[in-house]
Amino acid sequence: MLHVLHRIVFATVFAVVFSAAAQAFAIQEVRSPGGITAWLVEEKAIPLLAMNFSFRSGSAEDPPGKEGVAEFLTGMMDEGAGDILSRDFQRRREELSFRMSFDAGKDFFEGSFQTLTRNREASLELLRLAVTSPRFDAEPLERVRQQFLLNVREKEQDPQTIAWRAWMGEMLPGDTYARDGEGTEATMSAMTAEDLRAAHRRIFNRATLQVAVVGDITAAELGPLLDKVFGGLPSASGGKPLPPAAPAQGPKLRVIPHDMPQSVIVFGHEGILREDKDFIPAYVMSEILGGGGLSSRLSEEIREKRGLTYGVGFGLSPMQRVGLYTGMLQTGNETAAEALAVTREVLARMAEEGPTQAELDEAKTYLTGSYALRFSSNARIANQLLGLQQQDLGIDYVEKRNAMIEAVTLEQVKAQARRLLHPDRLIVTVVGQPKGIN
Repeated sequence: MLHVLHRIVFATVFAVVFSAAAQAFAIQEVRSPGGITAWLVEEKAIPLLAMNFSFRSGSAEDPPGKEGVAEFLTGMMDEGAGDILSRDFQRRREELSFRMSFDAGKDFFEGSFQTLTRNREASLELLRLAVTSPRFDAEPLERVRQQFLLNVREKEQDPQTIAWRAWMGEMLPGDTYARDGEGTEATMSAMTAEDLRAAHRRIFNRATLQVAVVGDITAAELGPLLDKVFGGLPSASGGKPLPPAAPAQGPKLRVIPHDMPQSVIVFGHEGILREDKDFIPAYVMSEILGGGGLSSRLSEEIREKRGLTYGVGFGLSPMQRVGLYTGMLQTGNETAAEALAVTREVLARMAEEGPTQAELDEAKTYLTGSYALRFSSNARIANQLLGLQQQDLGIDYVEKRNAMIEAVTLEQVKAQARRLLHPDRLIVTVVGQPKGIN
């Protein structure tokens, strides 16, 4: 009981902090002279600028036979651009002390950039070159290839990666979501500079560009800079939208033998999209059942009462073309069957009875109070604002979010438990040598 009280006190303190923080920053929509839109939070206290941006095209759109090309592209974006070779580009970046990184998710290709105010112009010029004209020279390409091949080989032996990939294959058979976004040894070995150029032409464009900026800059200053950095990109997307994904119906169970003392169990079934009108009460229900931030039902029954695992999670995973409900736990081979059976029992009980009022109250306190932690730095704020744009949640979502959580009723949460939880339709993959699971 004491640890529950600590969480409530902790979350209540942060709720007060967040309320003050939300009033301290205003989100502005900035439109550049060239028509590029960005969300901006001005913060003059620190001479730093953080910019996060994305394009609506991720690894799920890698062409057949070129799996991993978007991932490969992330490693080449700072390996020379324009007329600047890789070594000189890296040297200039160190001199200017700016940070730049790229990430290829299933649905979005994202970039992250931070610079000191005094170096803003010069740093943004290097970002412009990287975004609009990366080089893909032979020497850095081969060096980066070896790094990715090492990562691919490591992931091929990682039990959690094996379990997740197998689960996605069972859940979304034949869909590009189920492919290896990080590529295979064969595809990464065969990747060429022209493959990377084609991926860059497909992904980088102003039509799907979304930008969030936080820091020491005004709206008047930001507009021209947006055109400077991104204005040279094509105006139209180079790719075609993919159709909605078709999730499989369970039950399904697949065991993948792996010589290790524990079993990794991935489980789940179809969920809902973020745009679903009942997503907020469904999200609250999901946190009560299997969230990582509070004493969830699954954690209480499997970890606390029985000591079968160090951690278990089960939550909504909305993507652009499908919504999933996914979970994972790791347990000893001898206890794998028991852990899976308890998981099914907990899901069935939640679907039938729903949570208690006390569980709902605690979840609300935690979810509203901990929201402040997502806005603890310029980089974190920029990341959150970009995520809101990607999910099309509106520029006022930060102000409305906690009130929407608070408004959730017990009956709404019970209704979502009945609607979304289907323990009899679980798709399960197990990696290890589980006893009692065939």
